[in-house]
Amino acid sequence: MKKIICFIILAVFGFGIMSTDVLAYVDRQTATVRIMNKAAGKVQTIALPVGQNVQYEKLNMIARSCKQTDPFDAEDFFMFVEIEKSDEGKIFSGWMSANEPGDNPLQNADYDVWLVKCE
Repeated sequence: MKKIICFIILAVFGFGIMSTDVLAYVDRQTATVRIMNKAAGKVQTIALPVGQNVQYEKLNMIARSCKQTDPFDAEDFFMFVEIEKSDEGKIFSGWMSANEPGDNPLQNADYDVWLVKCE
């Protein structure tokens, strides 16, 4: 009886492990973001080296991490970024996805920022 119970537990546990997808991410060193200055009506693409402060007009941005999904899967990029505005302080801190730019972009009265890719 103990052997049967052990076999059932191992079978269920083993099949559970085999059926879960394991996501692999590749760390990248540069995030490419697109910034829209709403007042000026201009859009610009800039590079954010991971871990470095980048100043763009009134924005100070730090990309903390930039990751790419496994190159053999559907390509997607994720970035954790902190954005401060000189007159307001921190206005955004969180993850952005290149494939879902509408899920979590910075949408400020003056600027929109979204991730394009990680390199």
